[in-house]
Amino acid sequence: MHPVKRIEIISDSVEMGKIVEALKKAGVTSYTVIHNVESKGIKGTVFDDSSVTMLDNAYVIAFCPPEKAKSVVEVVRPILNKFGGSCWISEVMEIRSVRCIASM
Repeated sequence: MHPVKRIEIISDSVEMGKIVEALKKAGVTSYTVIHNVESKGIKGTVFDDSSVTMLDNAYVIAFCPPEKAKSVVEVVRPILNKFGGSCWISEVMEIRSVRCIASM
């Protein structure tokens, strides 16, 4: 096990391309994007409405070494300030699997 930073971002799906590019720029190479999530924040609830795809939210979860967290904040904050969204960074422990044995 070793410590890593967990990055979670919820933002408008339209801006997700900018956010993913910003993560890559900060050196984050692995991430997962989940589209059509519902969220509630200070501005109220945003529901998934397939007839209004521009208002859909997406959720990104990514992990990086602790020393890259500051770079992530520097590149993601301007996007969230301009377009809206939320970002959380927390400390977690990663367990790497060194042997994967599939039974048939």
